[in-house]
Amino acid sequence: RSWPLGRLLDRLAEIPGVLRLRYSTSHPLDVEDSLIESHRDNPALMPFVHLPVQSGSDRILSAMNRRHTAAEYLEVVERFRRARQDIAFSSDFIVGFPGESDGDFAATLALVTQIGYAAAYSFKYSPRPGTPAAEMQETVSQAEMDERLERLQHLIDSQQSAFNLAAIGTTVDVLFERPARKDGQIVGRTAYLQPAHVMASSDIIGKIFPVHVESLERYSLLGHLAAPSHPAQPAGPRMTTGA
Repeated sequence: RSWPLGRLLDRLAEIPGVLRLRYSTSHPLDVEDSLIESHRDNPALMPFVHLPVQSGSDRILSAMNRRHTAAEYLEVVERFRRARQDIAFSSDFIVGFPGESDGDFAATLALVTQIGYAAAYSFKYSPRPGTPAAEMQETVSQAEMDERLERLQHLIDSQQSAFNLAAIGTTVDVLFERPARKDGQIVGRTAYLQPAHVMASSDIIGKIFPVHVESLERYSLLGHLAAPSHPAQPAGPRMTTGA
């Protein structure tokens, strides 16, 4: 009998010592009710979803064979947000897909503006042998691709910066992973995969501690260990499932 992803995540959360769960990527069409419910009810499931869309233009989405529209993607995002208000998103985007017009690219910028991402990955189109797109005539020049990518990345960077700035002055739980480059500094990840650096002993590695965030250094949070509300705990197995 097959299990939907949400049910699997809930079952994994029952394993002793598992304090954090993530899954790598979910296609918008694969987001079923059990996954939404798990984000609502499962405290071990981190409130950060990588939900690729590639474009905000329905015409380009159809050419990419994505099998959903921009409106349908937005509805999936809203389903997540209705279930958990503190959820955040990352995504993937491609600029310069064959046939992409100025209007198509504007639709991508509009979608990014409407959603507000915590992070995103963006790339210029390049043909992959064996795919239908590789047979399409490229209509966007490299100069246009460069200009569009720069505009898109500027918008995404501004959203990511705003998301990170909102953490200053707050206290967040961090799973510490390894020594940082700076002597005496340990780096870990927040629930939103933000790197967080503190000056501390290496014996906190593999444990979760609250961190009071004081400042930013590019994409990293800087702060100090706050008084833990509970003893530091091992993070348990690093569970990841794909979707």
